[in-house]
Amino acid sequence: MKYEKQVPPLKEKYMKWVIPEMRRLFNYKNIMEVPRIQKVVVNMGVGEATQDPKEIESAKKDLALITGQMPVVCKARKSVSAFKLRKGMPIGCKVTLRGDRMWHFLQKLFAIVLPRVRDFKGLHQKMDGKGNLSFGLEEQSIFPEIDLDKLEKVRGMNISIVTTARSDIEGKTMLRLLGCPFREEG
Repeated sequence: MKYEKQVPPLKEKYMKWVIPEMRRLFNYKNIMEVPRIQKVVVNMGVGEATQDPKEIESAKKDLALITGQMPVVCKARKSVSAFKLRKGMPIGCKVTLRGDRMWHFLQKLFAIVLPRVRDFKGLHQKMDGKGNLSFGLEEQSIFPEIDLDKLEKVRGMNISIVTTARSDIEGKTMLRLLGCPFREEG
């Protein structure tokens, strides 16, 4: 029996609907000019790991549940005596998602997680000038994989969506067509 790989629904939407729409809107002559999502980086800073090293393990476990991939521990690059921080101490963890895992994560983020945020009016429309979007979430408990009874500590996280867009307008249009909930600014 041959195993057929299933295409993530958001990737299918991108290929069948977003690419033709972007070509129509921006008059791309070649399909390779259409911007695409390169990667999604999920970063969780754990400042209290300097006092309690077990905090980093808890953060790693939560991030692995959320993304479906084992996180990398980030270590301090230099010592800062005011924060009781030594060079090489673990201070956070991050995951870089690519391929199908990235598409599944974005689908879950846009359709399930962001609407669960209390008083959510949409993501800010400010991008970095190259079509990349970065935003923060205040708690990991809005993800459906996290069991609230086993939650040790509420932590925030930063999510960066890196695209191949050449401008903010191209990146914003592509993300909006994919279903990213942007705040209406008027």
